Amino acid sequence: MLQSAGTTASSQPHTDIAFQRCINPACAAVYEARSVHTSCERCGDLVDIDYEWDRGAVPKSLDEFEAMWSRRYEPMRFSGVWRFHELLPFCRPDEIVTVGEGQTLLQQSDAVGKFVGLDAGRLHLQYEGMNPSGSFKDNGMCAAFTHACMMEAKRAACASTGNTSASLALYCSATQKMKAVIFIGSGKISYGKLSQALDYGALTVQIAGDFDDAMIRVKQISEQLGIYLVNSVNPFRLEGQKTIMFRILEALRWEVPDWIVVPGGNLGNSSAFGKAFAELKQLGLIDRMPRLAVINAAGADTLYELYERRGVRWNGGHVDMEPIRSYNDHMDREGIKADTIASAIEINRPVNLKKCLRALDTMDGVVRQVSDQEILDAKAQVGAGGFGCEPASAASVAGTRLLRREGVIAPSDRVVCVLTGHELKDPTATVAYHTTDQEVFNDVLASRGVQKASHANRAIAVPNELDDIVKAIQLYS
Repeated sequence: MLQSAGTTASSQPHTDIAFQRCINPACAAVYEARSVHTSCERCGDLVDIDYEWDRGAVPKSLDEFEAMWSRRYEPMRFSGVWRFHELLPFCRPDEIVTVGEGQTLLQQSDAVGKFVGLDAGRLHLQYEGMNPSGSFKDNGMCAAFTHACMMEAKRAACASTGNTSASLALYCSATQKMKAVIFIGSGKISYGKLSQALDYGALTVQIAGDFDDAMIRVKQISEQLGIYLVNSVNPFRLEGQKTIMFRILEALRWEVPDWIVVPGGNLGNSSAFGKAFAELKQLGLIDRMPRLAVINAAGADTLYELYERRGVRWNGGHVDMEPIRSYNDHMDREGIKADTIASAIEINRPVNLKKCLRALDTMDGVVRQVSDQEILDAKAQVGAGGFGCEPASAASVAGTRLLRREGVIAPSDRVVCVLTGHELKDPTATVAYHTTDQEVFNDVLASRGVQKASHANRAIAVPNELDDIVKAIQLYS
């Protein structure tokens, strides 16, 4: 295991403002920030990055960060992650690695808002597809990669449904600081994402199995070979992902929205968002919390099953593990594998489950599941509004529509849906939804239970004759 001196658990004072702490309150072991821990050495639970905030340079109000943008000639302040360095101060400014991540957009969208049932001006789309690798993963990757460099790692590894691998490969390629080793499952990655990992020069290992199988193996291999692991079980990943919330607040002129709605896969985003708002509230930088909605795909609905059906809760950190073990055993016995067109969230064993439970507790959250049909219909509406996204992203919009129908979200609520990835991450699903080729539709979508494309924008076939082309354009436009 990669480590630095003094990584054993301790209750003694630490010299850095940042340190790592086990999330289990019965353990609460502490580790140095300059050490590698994807789990607690004492109890095996997840670890957090924590800070002695009174020793830091935390601003008195969030609007002080606006001055950072005026210094965008500095790479640290150009980054949409690192310009909030004072809220994730685990490294020195000279240690920061950035490729210009986080230049993303919060777009108010009445067209999509009407589709989900919100009043005009109340729906906002946080478009993380504008990141260098095309997904939200760059927010967390720049933080984990910075820590990997602090630890002088030579190789970094991940299991991936696609976006994590693309992001890791990009940082390794752009910086030339280490080699990327990527584990993917058989047939469980879209070509849009796989092409990135291959093009960026990553060593790609395809195993027989799905993401959950790949996750088990990459943890074993990383431990055995001393490779730095960058999956979201790595707590530094979540530090970078906190900044998505900071940018949303920045775009809303530091006003807290009523709802944050996010797709639920490995649950790193929801965990990071809860941590972000808990810290802002602790620091007195916000006066209230938004509510959190985590949306599963119906074909990968572990969180929904545990939270909404089996009543699993954070419970002050004392999570009842029996329903979790029982459900995992059930999936093993029945051979249940995650299966959804939303490949980025096609995960049955989310590694950040406990941290997500904490976020749901902190933010008075809810969990829902939506079908692939609902996801693709929502995706078509997002695209028609000018912000194409990959299927997993659209789960947030489909989930918002469901929560409006249920009356959980009011039409006057201000809602932010996080769009996690770019449309070109998975063009196959998009083309299949809009195609006139029934065979393609059946192969890609009908096989997953999608029966219709109510919002399809189909191509018009016309003879190669000028008059026919003119008539078609006049008729349909």
